[in-house]
Amino acid sequence: MDARLNCFARPSADEPLRFLMSAGRALKESPLPSATQELVALRVSQINGCAVCVDMHTKDATAAGESADRLHLVAVWREATVFTEAERAALELAEQGTRIADGRPGVADTVWETAARHYDEDQLTALVVLVSLMNAANRLNVITRQPAGAYRPGRFH
Repeated sequence: MDARLNCFARPSADEPLRFLMSAGRALKESPLPSATQELVALRVSQINGCAVCVDMHTKDATAAGESADRLHLVAVWREATVFTEAERAALELAEQGTRIADGRPGVADTVWETAARHYDEDQLTALVVLVSLMNAANRLNVITRQPAGAYRPGRFH
């Protein structure tokens, strides 16, 4: 499968994509735990059907030491016993924030309050920005049909 469009090869997209990539790199330095970041990025990408992002985040998480068991169970995290309560709170917030596109009302107060019990305001800010950024990246990649499978861990870091 070939991509419909290579945005990275278009001069008109250089600056916007540079900012998008820079935001992703900056989040890596945020106080939100890196394992949580990869789990959330993976789950948002699964929901949105972004194959290239699923490929990237599973490979980056594996390279960072994440277990295959946990990565395989992200799609069914509610039924899995391998995630912490904090990770579950982040995954629920990420799902509700992503499913706005499905006509859902957004993040419920109870979901926000649960996340706020596990993460401080700086971490919550990083989590919200991550969910938003992943949704943007997913849409860019899904619209242009970016193929999955060729990503090398750390390529965008």
